[in-house]
Amino acid sequence: MIDKYSSIPIYVQIERFLTDGIDEGKYQDGEAIPSERELSELFKVSRMTVRQAINNLVTKGKLLKEKGKGTFVSSPRLSYALKGLVSFTEDMKHRGLTPSTKLISFKQMEKVSSTILNQLKLTQKEAVFCLHRVRYANDEPMALERAYLPVKLFSNLSVDSARGSLYEFVRNQLNYEIHHATQKIEAGLSTEVESKYLSIQQNRPVLIVRRTTYLSTGNPFEYVETVFRGEKYSFSVDVFRD
Repeated sequence: MIDKYSSIPIYVQIERFLTDGIDEGKYQDGEAIPSERELSELFKVSRMTVRQAINNLVTKGKLLKEKGKGTFVSSPRLSYALKGLVSFTEDMKHRGLTPSTKLISFKQMEKVSSTILNQLKLTQKEAVFCLHRVRYANDEPMALERAYLPVKLFSNLSVDSARGSLYEFVRNQLNYEIHHATQKIEAGLSTEVESKYLSIQQNRPVLIVRRTTYLSTGNPFEYVETVFRGEKYSFSVDVFRD
């Protein structure tokens, strides 16, 4: 299984062994792999070498470490297409998953950053609602978001509504048509707070999406900063040559 005389580093060979086991179905999605101790005894190598192989596969999204529980095979990443405009709730339902939301906080803010004001085209005298929410799919945390909404538009927004789909609220309660959005995506590492709510270790890869969504009137109705679990999502986009 492991050739200690090969020019290929041992940790890379262990990576290949584990990857082959995942690809061949020896280790199923969500199933725990052998512990570091068991693998070090199997391959007769140090636990540090095994740990390096495992950490590399965690970074690549193949494995997932859960503190105090072990290391597990990651479920396939969800492909997030950067075209079309759907809410998290709509997206999860389309995939056959059950969406849910945990509302961490819901408050009115009289003062926010100039970035938020600019995105929502508000003056310093206009207040916003801030919704801090965890988004789940089949009871598994997928994303942590902060949504900023103009109070003048969402004056009748309730706590119960804040736990549901904002897009449905805009369409069904406010009777507005959602038209388009602009968004920026960047890679990052999870903070202590993000790690807590997303059930991942601190400093794990995450994808950060900042989106401003507009009504058919041309007015923005939300500015959202969403942190997606890096091992759960991949982003795709179709591009064409001019």
